[in-house]
Amino acid sequence: MPSSGPINKIGIYVDVAYIYNNGGQKMQYDALREFACRDYSEPVRMNAYVSYDRDRADWDENYRKGTQNFHSALRDMGYKVIVKEIQWFQDESGNRYGKANADLDLAVDVLLQSANLDRILLASGDGDFVQVVRALQDKGLRVEVLALDNVSSKLRHEADFFISGYQVPNLIPTANHKTEGPLWGELGSRVRGWCYWHSDQGYGFIRYIKGISPGLWLTDTRHPDSPYATAFFHDSNLPDAVRPNNLPSRNYVMEMELAKSERGGGVQAINMELVSKY
Repeated sequence: MPSSGPINKIGIYVDVAYIYNNGGQKMQYDALREFACRDYSEPVRMNAYVSYDRDRADWDENYRKGTQNFHSALRDMGYKVIVKEIQWFQDESGNRYGKANADLDLAVDVLLQSANLDRILLASGDGDFVQVVRALQDKGLRVEVLALDNVSSKLRHEADFFISGYQVPNLIPTANHKTEGPLWGELGSRVRGWCYWHSDQGYGFIRYIKGISPGLWLTDTRHPDSPYATAFFHDSNLPDAVRPNNLPSRNYVMEMELAKSERGGGVQAINMELVSKY
């Protein structure tokens, strides 16, 4: 049910190039908007900062059409697309390199626009934004950070709330994503989460988000409003890259298939894969 309290005004700022180059090639921007507004917030600002290679667009028709379609799709979902053209240079050895850093544009925009906002969702893992986060917090705003791979530890710790985008339902398609079949969180579906409890007897439990909804601070799944669920697992199902003696840990984000538990009426994680490590 919609909240009867005051509606928060939220700003969504996406460092598209950083996200794209660090696991977000298939990120679903409608799911990002839904997650940001999960508590019925109003998206007052939705800025997507993109890079564009005009030189390449002159000779690569697929690139030109692909980027135009992508930008149009973002606009259809309500994002303002801020385009930063790639500038090409040569170093002393004659090697050509390009720059299209939108960090400054994003930082200036979010600081100027923050006066009309209650909360910020920053989609980036770039540590250059640490000071921006602090400045926003000093202005009284709550700052959430969402990122995928290669995330600055300083940025994670500076944010009021950090979440791996891999854990957000349907934000990044799972390995066996299909247009038809079990929905995220149903038996037979694949979800992502992290191990919050582990026993030296060779088993543990993974916490995952059932669906996009308010109350992410309600981690106790016994609470009727908690958006989380848990799945039991045997150590024998852990990915090779995850050692049991390193669990529990938030630093390993694992994807798994949900199956009926062998222990009764619960849910068991099988076919587990490591998708990200912080």
